[in-house]
Amino acid sequence: MNLKGRDLLKLLDFTPEEIEYLIKLAAELKENKKSGKPLSPRTQPLLDTLDRKHIALIFEKTSTRTRCAFEVAARDLGIATTYLGPTDSQVGKKESIADTARVLAGMYDGIEYRGFGQDIVEELAEYANVPVWNGLTNEYHPTQMLADLLTIKEHFGRLKGIKLTYMGDARYNMGNSLMVACAKMGMHYTACTAKAYFPDEKLVEECETIAQKTGASITLTEDVDAGTKDADVIYTDVWVSMGEPDEVWEERIKALTPYKVDRKVMSNAKKRAIFMHCLPAFHDLKTTTGKEMGEKFDITEMEVTDEVFESAQSVVFEEAENRMHTIKAVMAATL
Repeated sequence: MNLKGRDLLKLLDFTPEEIEYLIKLAAELKENKKSGKPLSPRTQPLLDTLDRKHIALIFEKTSTRTRCAFEVAARDLGIATTYLGPTDSQVGKKESIADTARVLAGMYDGIEYRGFGQDIVEELAEYANVPVWNGLTNEYHPTQMLADLLTIKEHFGRLKGIKLTYMGDARYNMGNSLMVACAKMGMHYTACTAKAYFPDEKLVEECETIAQKTGASITLTEDVDAGTKDADVIYTDVWVSMGEPDEVWEERIKALTPYKVDRKVMSNAKKRAIFMHCLPAFHDLKTTTGKEMGEKFDITEMEVTDEVFESAQSVVFEEAENRMHTIKAVMAATL
């Protein structure tokens, strides 16, 4: 498998075999970091070529996990990083995206972008002659997907045939990306939410076409009992994404509260089911926003109860750690 020079913009661009390769590589790199087990003869040469490389990290949207994952993974690989925060870059403002891409590609061996429209990261990739990685856009979150797939495989020993139910707003990056990932890997994806929050029909059709080849299935339902019945994975995300106006909080809380992940939902899933969340999560009132929304709407949690979040079925912190291992695999493979 040779992915050198490839961009990671969305999993739609990758074959199931390429995705499986990245997951296996991440698992090997994780074992090497934790136990010191030597890398395979196929993997070690990848890492030997990375020392003294440099990457640029463009963050138009701030992040804890994505930034830390890229910086720690890069350090482990001998790669230097330059962080460009929301006020550090002129991309799309005083300098065009195309010009930014060509400037950075002349100085760096790879570029990560985390921000707004998918068209921005796609244009960066078009004009940069080095790998470009999508750290999150409004439409897709491929690095999170690789971490999620690795986490699921660690718990169940397989991906094919796993039933994953996503609850909440399924129209944006997480709902889209999970549906694509499941379709690619032969998993059964269910979006369990109000009809107004179903994913885009064209993307659903594209995923259904992929599913016909991989044995996957795509289900959209408003019925919580049917949607979560015998699920292996229950997944949710915050109801209001970064950058959205405060006015949408009331609308989302009203529409999506019936799709909160609670003990009843987890009991309806399989006995060995796991709970996943890409974080941050509003499972209590211990954050500024959580406290503010709690006082305003008289609630103590939003998309998931604290009982489920802190339960033995919750793998959210393993999932967060796996961001670093899978991002390390992406950089090793593409650089």
